[in-house]
Amino acid sequence: MKNFLSALLLLLTVSAARAQDYYNVLKYGAKNDSTKLSTVAIAKAIDAASKAGGGTVYFPAGRYRTGPIHLKSNITIEIGAGAVLYFSDNFDDYLPMVPSRYEGIDVTSFSPLFYAYKAENITIKGRGIIDGQGKKWWDYAEGQSRKSQDSKWQQEFKRLNANIIRPDEQGGVIDRAFLRPPFIQPMFCKNVHIEGITIRNSPFWTVNPEFCENVTITGVTINNPKSPNTDGINPESCRYVHISNCHISVGDDCITIKSGKDAAGRKMNVPAENYTITNCTMLSGHGGVVIGSEMSGGVKKIVISNCVFDGTDRGIRIKTARGRGGVVEDIRVDNIVMKNIRDQMIVLDMQYAKTTPEPVSERTPRFRNIHFSNITAEGNQAGLLNGLSEMPIENVSFSNLNFDAKQGFTIREARNIAFHNVQVNTTIGPAVRAESVQLLRLDGVGSSTPLAGTPQIELNEVQDAFIYNSFPAVGTETYLKLKGAKTRSIVLQNNNFKYVKAPVSQDEAVTERVVGP
Repeated sequence: MKNFLSALLLLLTVSAARAQDYYNVLKYGAKNDSTKLSTVAIAKAIDAASKAGGGTVYFPAGRYRTGPIHLKSNITIEIGAGAVLYFSDNFDDYLPMVPSRYEGIDVTSFSPLFYAYKAENITIKGRGIIDGQGKKWWDYAEGQSRKSQDSKWQQEFKRLNANIIRPDEQGGVIDRAFLRPPFIQPMFCKNVHIEGITIRNSPFWTVNPEFCENVTITGVTINNPKSPNTDGINPESCRYVHISNCHISVGDDCITIKSGKDAAGRKMNVPAENYTITNCTMLSGHGGVVIGSEMSGGVKKIVISNCVFDGTDRGIRIKTARGRGGVVEDIRVDNIVMKNIRDQMIVLDMQYAKTTPEPVSERTPRFRNIHFSNITAEGNQAGLLNGLSEMPIENVSFSNLNFDAKQGFTIREARNIAFHNVQVNTTIGPAVRAESVQLLRLDGVGSSTPLAGTPQIELNEVQDAFIYNSFPAVGTETYLKLKGAKTRSIVLQNNNFKYVKAPVSQDEAVTERVVGP
């Protein structure tokens, strides 16, 4: 009997402790019938949990209206099934302005909808919905803020940001001084977890951790309509980021990796590193997974795998420009399916903004050690690699690709590029066109649908190319075409040109003879 009473007492104690861990926002004055803003009530629940050392702030089913929610350490926000949080579209509710980052520039601006600063062990989870009601933000940013910078919000922004480090280009959104808030932006936080929720209608970037460590985003659904800059998941200058099992359809890029812009990013000098992205589906969006263009702090050690892109403008896109600086390196992309891609399936573009060549300096970006494998794709163009004359793209490989595209790969200003077992079925132009490239390896590269009057490989001003293990399909007229006075050291070995009428053709500018059959 004594043991039974002791066990019962222990059970009651544990149950009471667990009950105390949950802070139902209704008990703190929140309304779940949309009759009034619950901002103050939610803050009271968070304060109570924080004073107890941490706990779960719970939203039962219902419809809530709220302003910004500021998290503290050891706080979990749980949004129950059937609960919908509608964030206010009254701009005044997001004052006072707080330390933030906007497109890679460190600023003080409107409070994000969910915000945390230098907190640890924070979570947002549940089967409910959070709605940013972004349309009023989109309309004002794209309309009124472009016409005048005289609103009270713009004047306050200018007062608080007189001494910020501005980006190189002038006349952009920073100068307009109306910066829409991100939906979820933890700043300088550790152990951030976002799980299971559905997010829609973000005013700006949706999930945007900044300078955080150990971030997990899993099972999240993001639906933003066609709208300006409503990217899905943007972890910027973070370490140890895990993104998995998410479904994303947005008005801009689905997932992006960034690390600051121009001089501001180089001053902070915090890279984005050690990211894994896996088991995600991306629908509408400018890009499936995008690195840059704000990458001035560097991006390194990134793995992207087991994802499907269906209907994005581009698939994998890495972009930068002169003036950014920073290095993108050690990137692995594997096991991807892309369909209905409007532009390029793979892009590495160092001329995202049009600039003129300049001496190599801290302003000069670099792309190197980037590898793609086991990809099936269908769309407009297989790929674009576009380096800088003063800083070519370096050490990129493509292995086991099967692409159906209107156009093939175009490679410019690059060095040490390799294709292994790559099939590109085009309707216009070669499978691979290279210009101003050094050290090019083509191993088993070609097309199963050869085009009349079109070579499968075209090299212009290419030095040191090794072409081997090719077996062009029946109907191939010319496999390799050489152009340009600087084209030299082209070696062909172990190829089967049984069905090719003219394996190699070259224009008059090419003076060096091809080695091999």
